[in-house]
Amino acid sequence: MKGSLRYLQNAKEILARIPIEDDDYTDIKPVREAFGTAYLAILEAINEALLKKGLSRKDLPKSVDGYRNALQKYYGAYNGKLAKKFEHLYDTLHIAGYYRGLIYNANVIKECFKVTKEFIDKFK
Repeated sequence: MKGSLRYLQNAKEILARIPIEDDDYTDIKPVREAFGTAYLAILEAINEALLKKGLSRKDLPKSVDGYRNALQKYYGAYNGKLAKKFEHLYDTLHIAGYYRGLIYNANVIKECFKVTKEFIDKFK
């Protein structure tokens, strides 16, 4: 999980450079970049776990649907909890945070990154 944690650390470093005013980050562009990097941390964690299960690099998922299918196939023993958490993080990090730029409150972002770390840790 070294690579995925590195991505998450990079996302936190991006945020550390942005001024905060009234609990909100003042520049949304790097906030969006941080969310994108945190989302990549999740994908990297899944990739690393799938490689440990014996998949080759060329067989790793190439789309969000591919990641959904891989979680269902290789981690279905979690009764869908892992897939559900992935969906929540996809919606929060990738769609709301990165794609739409809707999240800029420092406390909300801190909680998002905490949940991201917890998700990554499930693959250890």
